[in-house]
Amino acid sequence: MFQGASSLSLDVKGRLSVPTRHRDALAQHGGQLTITKHPDGCLMVFPRPAWEAFRERIAELPMKAQWWKRIFLGSAMDVEMDGTGRVLVSPELREAAGLSKEAVLLGMGAHFELWDKATYEAKEAEAMQAPMPDVFKDFSF
Repeated sequence: MFQGASSLSLDVKGRLSVPTRHRDALAQHGGQLTITKHPDGCLMVFPRPAWEAFRERIAELPMKAQWWKRIFLGSAMDVEMDGTGRVLVSPELREAAGLSKEAVLLGMGAHFELWDKATYEAKEAEAMQAPMPDVFKDFSF
């Protein structure tokens, strides 16, 4: 399970360095990852086994979800972590998420979210100002 936030910098080629604390877990799957779009404006980064489970769930959706199938499956890119723990994010996916140099990688359980840092900070500030969703009504902190 991946959790926590990491501030990252993309290099001029669009590569990011996976935080050391996650490399061993990702290396167990040969460093094979899949990156795709997320409807909130970030990218989802999956270890290959988690991607395969997600892909199967998406592929089973009914035809009325065809555009979401196109978004998730049609934009997915398979990548591999190199020997130094770097991953190349394609220009198309960087553009889709508005990724510039500064980024935030969030552990979200079975996958990661990759955000442009300024976008993430703005959306987080907006969420913190809004009331908590009803699903937290009976949640004890």
